[in-house]
Amino acid sequence: MLRAEKYLHEYRKAERREINLIRDAKKHGNFYVPAEPKLAFVVRIRGINGIHPQPRKIMQLFRLRQINNGMFVRLNKATINMLRIIDPYVTWGYPSLKLVRQLLYKRGFCRYHGARLPITNDLIQRKLGDCDILCMEDLIHEIYTVGRNFKRAAAFLWTFKLNNPTGGFRKKGRHFVDGGDFGNREKYLNQLLKRMI
Repeated sequence: MLRAEKYLHEYRKAERREINLIRDAKKHGNFYVPAEPKLAFVVRIRGINGIHPQPRKIMQLFRLRQINNGMFVRLNKATINMLRIIDPYVTWGYPSLKLVRQLLYKRGFCRYHGARLPITNDLIQRKLGDCDILCMEDLIHEIYTVGRNFKRAAAFLWTFKLNNPTGGFRKKGRHFVDGGDFGNREKYLNQLLKRMI
């Protein structure tokens, strides 16, 4: 419980710091440019019949083998380039802490000896205890902050199987910017995921 409180304090402190930086910038007549996000959640929205092998391979690397599968991805130059290649087949964006928590508690399953099992603190401790990830809150913190053991934490998770969004998609064949669905949604991914959980 102490760890959960510590993480909560850390999240609130970061949020307050962000607000203060925005206020200071506004006060001095400057612009505040927020830090580049480190975490993305990628959801596959289209099939791959008759597509080039390269995007197909990238979707296999991201473990997006079925429509409405989702996965957490660390954002760096390489993954952003991969996301550009598979852009027409996926939608992605930056999940909030609340949504990361909801995904793990409501839709989270883990990979344990090749089996898909519900996530329990016992399984987390057995599999990730050596990384100092002992409970669900530790796992949420590691994923959301993209910590040192993010790769192991993400590999421990089974691909998220989501529902079709309530109300359906608008137009899968168009980019999000053009009033469609695929591509980078940035923070607007949270609205879509709420309808899919």
